[in-house]
Amino acid sequence: MAEQLALTRLLNSLFGGPVASLQHSFGMQADAKTAISDAFALELLVAALLIAFFALVRATLSVEKPGPVQQMAEMLHEFIGGQAEPILGHDASKFQAFCTCIFLFVLLNNLLGLIPGISAPTTSPVVPLGLAVPTFLLYNFMGFKTQGIWGYFKHFCGPIPAMAPLMFPIEVVSHLARVMSLTIRLYANMFAGDLVTLVFFSLIPVGVPVIFLGLHLFVSLVQSFVFMLLAMIYLSLAVSHEH
Repeated sequence: MAEQLALTRLLNSLFGGPVASLQHSFGMQADAKTAISDAFALELLVAALLIAFFALVRATLSVEKPGPVQQMAEMLHEFIGGQAEPILGHDASKFQAFCTCIFLFVLLNNLLGLIPGISAPTTSPVVPLGLAVPTFLLYNFMGFKTQGIWGYFKHFCGPIPAMAPLMFPIEVVSHLARVMSLTIRLYANMFAGDLVTLVFFSLIPVGVPVIFLGLHLFVSLVQSFVFMLLAMIYLSLAVSHEH
């Protein structure tokens, strides 16, 4: 069994018992010393860092003298807003906070893999799945809320009423497949990137691995952007009155 990170050991010493009890209530086998995984501990760290970042931005807002943190937040806001506007149109501002959080959360979890001895949490399939499921639930919820129950279901039936019995199950399966697509795309790319970097670190520990660290950085950025972009597209299709 691989040695736990110091953060994971700390969390298990504090919360391992209650977490293990909760897992037992769902019929899962768990031990208080290992109830919290490294991936989950790192996710909590990333979430805490993001909360601290946004709190700092809020506390230091200034119209006259914006600081470096505010300028960084404004650049991020403009970048994501620039991506959201063509896809979501007038709904862009409504979903920009969600898309920003998704992008930053995925990116920071990916970048943790650059630290020697730490595997990116996104190399564990439950982490991408845990991001894909809320995205799936959100865009469907917004679809029902915006279109109404019948209006949203019409999207699944296609433009030809006679074809509805055939189109409906196909559309349902295609929507469910989006969860698998989001999960596997992120997991497979990050797992492969981590594995390649680890192999070359083992074979040639000096010089060459720097190239693969750069590749890992590039893949991390691309996968974060793709996940965010797909979330925007799914939201756009769900709230659009034309299909």
